[in-house]
Amino acid sequence: MTRPWTSLLAALVVAGCTATGASLPPPPPHPNGQALWRIVHDQCEPDQAAHANPAPCALVSLAGGEAHGFVVLKDRDGASQYLIMPTAKITGIEDPAVLAPDAANYFADAWGQRDRVGERLGRPLARTGLSIAVNSLYGRSQDQLHLHLDCVDSRVRAALAADAAVSSDGRWTRLTLKGHAYRVRWLEDAALAGANPFKLLADSQPGARQAMGGWTLALVGAERPDGAQGFYLLADRVDLVAGDHGSAEELQDHACSP
Repeated sequence: MTRPWTSLLAALVVAGCTATGASLPPPPPHPNGQALWRIVHDQCEPDQAAHANPAPCALVSLAGGEAHGFVVLKDRDGASQYLIMPTAKITGIEDPAVLAPDAANYFADAWGQRDRVGERLGRPLARTGLSIAVNSLYGRSQDQLHLHLDCVDSRVRAALAADAAVSSDGRWTRLTLKGHAYRVRWLEDAALAGANPFKLLADSQPGARQAMGGWTLALVGAERPDGAQGFYLLADRVDLVAGDHGSAEELQDHACSP
């Protein structure tokens, strides 16, 4: 779900990735990559404007204007997976718009829609059972920024909770999940009021700001033993040689197993 890739953009992605590790090839083509954008722009927004009905989306929110608005769409995959997408044309994690000074916090928007997952399942879910993921340029098929809101894999949740270093402070640590080396840190911000994960990644990982397309992010709801509520923020850089395409969606459970 993004704009057609140009050779210039591909070159910038490759050049930027050399700052943090092995260079990456040009981004893969996404033959039907505008499908989600067409749903947002040609269906949900017009239906909301003309009929006060966001179909096929579940919600169109324009409270902050189109530049900061978002839609919520039930994904066709999974029992309860929802996609949160900007109403603006933003291609993905690599788009400069996600790091703009006035950028919308789409992770916070997605977290605000978390009750939809439990409602779809017909049972309440604790914050520790919920997650949000954004795949890298190399680990997605669509070119409109979309955040996956769904259950977190129970094994991932257990591994995060068991690693005391992860929740001890706000520093990044390493943790292997699903065979991939994730950077993980604790965010003590119960509603993401003051934390934008895209900007945290860009500001803290060497070279990330110049090559955001080579990264994937996940946010997992968490609660420490002392009762403090927050999140685990996970980041992973693409490593195609090792078979890592940067898809933090792998940390989710689209079946939402109890």
